[in-house]
Amino acid sequence: MQICRTVREVRAVIAEKRRDNPGGGVGFAPTMGALHDGHASLIRASVAENAVTLVSLFVNPAQFLPCEDFDAYPRTFEEDAHLVERIGAEILFAPAACEIYPLGFATKITPEGPAANALEGECRPGFFSGVATIVTKLLNIVEPDRAYFGEKDFQQLCVIKQIVTDLNLPVSVRSTPTKREENGLALSSRNAYLSPAEKEIAPKLYHILCETRDMILNDASVETALESVEEKLLQAGFASVDYVSLRDATSFKETPCVLPGFPARLLTAARLGKTRLIDNLSVERPA
Repeated sequence: MQICRTVREVRAVIAEKRRDNPGGGVGFAPTMGALHDGHASLIRASVAENAVTLVSLFVNPAQFLPCEDFDAYPRTFEEDAHLVERIGAEILFAPAACEIYPLGFATKITPEGPAANALEGECRPGFFSGVATIVTKLLNIVEPDRAYFGEKDFQQLCVIKQIVTDLNLPVSVRSTPTKREENGLALSSRNAYLSPAEKEIAPKLYHILCETRDMILNDASVETALESVEEKLLQAGFASVDYVSLRDATSFKETPCVLPGFPARLLTAARLGKTRLIDNLSVERPA
């Protein structure tokens, strides 16, 4: 595996790999490091579909709010590099912040629409601009045939799909299902912040979402089902709930019901101690 630190270097290596593997395709899995099996599933999917797989490790300062955990975000480069190589990626791109945002950098991409403006967009102003800017820049640098993102960050996935469509970027966006611990907790780099006691509570987020999904599919009022989530989470030990929402899985608009053939997503964000957890579930009826 080749480790690249600069844009010039990674472009040269990609060009060489393309010459050596004509028609084989380049897959790209962008990450912020602190890799877990959710990230590994993205890399494995790319390795299975492409002749060349590139993984980026970059903790993007532009998507952290001033009060958030940029400085504390886990950085485990050596472990991450070994994992990436073990899975079979050929290239690791790990640039410094000054390589991505050099002195004088002044361009931002600000997405609009239901996926960018609701939920996470309301709770974390500027977050999706930071995501859109770094993802667009990385796609421009790497020029992959396929790019891989996890459904755990489903709203972010929708924003990225919108950017790729709106800007006519020549890349196919692939997604992989959320990876979970045996108790249901969605894998996340931020799970490392949870105390032992909080780790006992955290899986209840998933179980309460499952209960809510089942209520909706059993014809309970969506409004009633969603209203019950916050109370259940607070009773379970969560400090606060940022949102609970049912969204059309394609348009990301709020939906008052789930019709056959029109899948929806149930999404929530809640705080447990100092840790903010997000999760989502597919809610759909057979067509």
